[in-house]
Amino acid sequence: MRLLVFSDIHGDAGALERLMEIEADHYIAAGDLCTFARGLDAMCAILARRAGKVWVLPGNHESAPQIEAACAAHGLNPLHERSFEAGGYQVAGLGYSNPTPFNTPGEYSEAEIASKLEMFDGLEPLVLICHCPPLGTALDEAAPGRHLGSASVAAFVERVQPRYFVSGHIHEAAGRKTMLGRTEGYSAGKHGVLIEL
Repeated sequence: MRLLVFSDIHGDAGALERLMEIEADHYIAAGDLCTFARGLDAMCAILARRAGKVWVLPGNHESAPQIEAACAAHGLNPLHERSFEAGGYQVAGLGYSNPTPFNTPGEYSEAEIASKLEMFDGLEPLVLICHCPPLGTALDEAAPGRHLGSASVAAFVERVQPRYFVSGHIHEAAGRKTMLGRTEGYSAGKHGVLIEL
């Protein structure tokens, strides 16, 4: 069972087309297909080539209702605040980010992130996919010593220890892999990460 997870496409149609050429059982867009929701329909039209196999999270540049509508229009599956079973694993998703200086449409307070992650507590074995990375890790480092991730995501991962964790949001961390306790952690980026379950 192969999961292809990618994030932060920001309107790069060529990158998205290359991802859709990769063979996988499920394709998960972990947020920010576009910037301030401009061109979302065009990005979802590319994702529609894999239709029923595609799951989509809102990043901080999209709202959950925009993603819901785009998924309905293109035969895609929304993953925000949801989970599905794949290869014996529970794959769960939470979009949006913690607050940014840019007033983007998809931002939660740390308290909201903590509350929403609770719905995934007890899902085992868990593959957790969030737009926002955990604070203070290799996955949220925007520059040496500059960490911009979520304390609530970090606390949940530390306590629950999913088998796999994948995020995006911090472009500078794209492609990184790290261990978060027993959890294999990845920053997907626009090149994506392929996880074999």
